[in-house]
Amino acid sequence: MKLIHTADWHLGQSFHGQERHAEHRAFLTWLLDTLVERRADALLVAGDIFDVVNPSLRAQELLFHFIVSAHERLPHLEIVLIAGNHDSGNRIELPAPLMRRLRTHALGRVSWLDDGNLDTERLLVPLTDASGETRAWCLALPFLRPAEVTGAGMRLDQDEDDDAPNDYVAGITRVHRQLIDAAGKRREPGQALVAMSHAHLHGAAVSEASERPIVIGGEESISAALFPADIAYVALGHLHRAQQVGEARIRYSGSPLPLDFSEVGYPHQVVEVRLDGEALGETQAIPVPRPVAMHRVGPAPLERVLAELAALEDDPALSDARGRERSKEHWPWLEVRVELESPIPDLRARVETALEGKALRLLRLERRLPRVEGGDQKTRVDLETLGPRRLFERTWEQRWGESPAENVLADFDRLRQDVLDADDASTQGDPI
Repeated sequence: MKLIHTADWHLGQSFHGQERHAEHRAFLTWLLDTLVERRADALLVAGDIFDVVNPSLRAQELLFHFIVSAHERLPHLEIVLIAGNHDSGNRIELPAPLMRRLRTHALGRVSWLDDGNLDTERLLVPLTDASGETRAWCLALPFLRPAEVTGAGMRLDQDEDDDAPNDYVAGITRVHRQLIDAAGKRREPGQALVAMSHAHLHGAAVSEASERPIVIGGEESISAALFPADIAYVALGHLHRAQQVGEARIRYSGSPLPLDFSEVGYPHQVVEVRLDGEALGETQAIPVPRPVAMHRVGPAPLERVLAELAALEDDPALSDARGRERSKEHWPWLEVRVELESPIPDLRARVETALEGKALRLLRLERRLPRVEGGDQKTRVDLETLGPRRLFERTWEQRWGESPAENVLADFDRLRQDVLDADDASTQGDPI
């Protein structure tokens, strides 16, 4: 049996204020072609399907169009979706009855039976081959929020998890164990077990700036030892860097696209998984083509940054004027990081001048400023006595170690007056 494991699509993501629908559409088109080419029996999507709990209509349309197209081209394909911490579990499950007609199983939340036990039946999804025979069981466990796994209303064995760092991790652990135990009793000889979970495992590498912490303090991580050896494959979501955790059978597929400039440097992929009976046969990483290039320039002094920008070449597909105008949504994204010794008021203008005529979209300009000794020390000030202008001067002096120039103060005065004028205009005619 052949599975494709993917996760962290983040459909509808706003990238520094810019939409990425064209990139997501290109990825889903490629994924569908890959499923057909590889003759996959099942697709596992391990959470964070959407970027926010209330995704746009366009983002939802991308998902539903993909599911319908996949069923049309591969009528036997089983699709299993679970909600991640970015998703609304209720929203993921809302169209579940319709999805089941397209052999798609959407699991957004866990539920509890009247006796307080986990409802494991709804989380066990049979995976069938082209002949309709069940070859494996998917343990589809959506992201577990604290309210779902702690407190009263559920029957959990308290003695099992005395070593857990907190009640939340203990609750996650118990839910995993109950589902794994139920799956072991349900399967028949020759059928494999495949666990799918949206969680943070001990020892896994996080990205520099992009994963949203599940719990403040990072104490939500669980142990990979939670998954016993009789689980052939563990399909994980949440961490954007593709990686295995301890064993080849326990893997994060990673996000198919970079979700932050900090993710540009490592490969993005989906994972093909082949099952041989009850065991894992082999896994193969399939690189995802990047529909829009991403460039990260710096950090470096301004002159070197400007030289690097001048050396950037256009994508050959965008070389002519017609191609540029027609394909603006495919122009590469650009982040520029400049190391400064002192303020440069026209920094953005100088960077944009260096980019003039190039098919690039400047999304982020980061100024890296020197630290002034003692600049972080905090002193108490009387704001009413000090006034805005003097407060600005003091802040500048603490940050840069020198007084602001006259042209800087003139700019500050002009901006402050603009704010005051705007306030006056907004209150015209208001009763006292």
